[in-house]
Amino acid sequence: MSGFIPHTPTEVQEMLDFLGIHQVEDLFISIPESIRLARGALELPSGISEPDLLCRMRELADKNRPNPEDLICFAGGGAYDHDIASSTRSLASRSEFVTAYTPYQPEVAQGVLQALFEYQSLVTRISGLPISNASLYDGASALVEALNLCVSQNKNPLVWMSQGINPSFRAVARTFAAGTGHEIVEVPLNNANTIWPFNSQKIPGVVVVGYPNYLGVVEELFEMLEYSQKNDVRIVFVYDPVAVSLLKSPGSLGADVAVAEGQPFGVGLNFGGPYLGLFSVKSDYVRLLPGRLVGETADSEGRKGYVTTLRAREQDIRREKASSNVCTNQTLIAITAAIQLSWLGKAGMKELAQRCYSGTEYLKRLLVGRPGPFSLVSNRPTIREFAIRTPIPAELVVERMLEEGFLAGIPLNRDFDGSDVHGSLLVSVTEKRSAVEIENYVNAMERVVK
Repeated sequence: MSGFIPHTPTEVQEMLDFLGIHQVEDLFISIPESIRLARGALELPSGISEPDLLCRMRELADKNRPNPEDLICFAGGGAYDHDIASSTRSLASRSEFVTAYTPYQPEVAQGVLQALFEYQSLVTRISGLPISNASLYDGASALVEALNLCVSQNKNPLVWMSQGINPSFRAVARTFAAGTGHEIVEVPLNNANTIWPFNSQKIPGVVVVGYPNYLGVVEELFEMLEYSQKNDVRIVFVYDPVAVSLLKSPGSLGADVAVAEGQPFGVGLNFGGPYLGLFSVKSDYVRLLPGRLVGETADSEGRKGYVTTLRAREQDIRREKASSNVCTNQTLIAITAAIQLSWLGKAGMKELAQRCYSGTEYLKRLLVGRPGPFSLVSNRPTIREFAIRTPIPAELVVERMLEEGFLAGIPLNRDFDGSDVHGSLLVSVTEKRSAVEIENYVNAMERVVK
């Protein structure tokens, strides 16, 4: 027996006798031997001292290039290299917020509940919708919950989803749809714009639009909005929470649900997570809201207090009435986002988006504003992201640019099969990119494609 198992040999034998088997391995007889892990198969090395182990771990870590000083980031696609205020880092790391497990519990401290209430208030202002929950795991899970809510509300499982939605979000939605019965139809792109099948005989229950879409394009949505209103179709906006500072809010355009990835607000790249799902709805859907909702109330003595309220998940009501089984949220990251948003304020948010837009336009002018090897996939407006066609494969561009000290962007390949976007390179510019970095990036790009 392995040394870490707490049972004595006598206890193990009693179990075997009770089950009528001879050895522990017989417990796993239903598992084919071809997929069982044989003893010693891992070929683990002999143990080493702590200093030697730490040295080895540093060697492995040095193979990564996480710092902007090492690799200047022009990649986006849902995870962006934004500034994080020192005040945000300091306040979010206070021991009142950084706990191992407590934020999951309904009895969470009043201070944390108040912070989440403020977070919800800030997200409602960004989305333009009156109700926001206390966050979800990330943008992808927020989209799934939006589909669950909308299908539950109007009983039509057909979903039209633009191919301009983040490929990772689409993949997660397809996985959930396989279990829920939602019928997802991905609507293709042309020149980075969604070509909606308005003449289809089947009217969807839900449409999912990108605002801007994954390629950074601000699409013309008037026809889609008009179609949805006439046919009682629910509209889910997957929006960029930075870009909407320069655009009309999803709520003002008629969104039923608005979801977003909240990583830009005080959350580092972190090798892909954990991140933060923003989720907002119309007031009509408040009792279908997934996850947790913090409300403001008063106690018997009239003192202000905060509580979790209107919970509609399956743990609190009969399963057949529940629209979600999400029972927790990203408390610490949500509070971090609230601190960053409070620090930025309305003017700071607009300035952040404007600086991203200005840097993006400057890079566009240098890359495609003169005769050269690069061209834009779409001429429609963008805020902080755009796709370009390159004279050599986009993957090769990215590989060569690593040697130049740049993370050049995201190749758009298998996720966009059948689209004219396929094979292009998605490039992003945040407020951290200086004019000198942008100019050096362009010079390096021109070198690597020759």
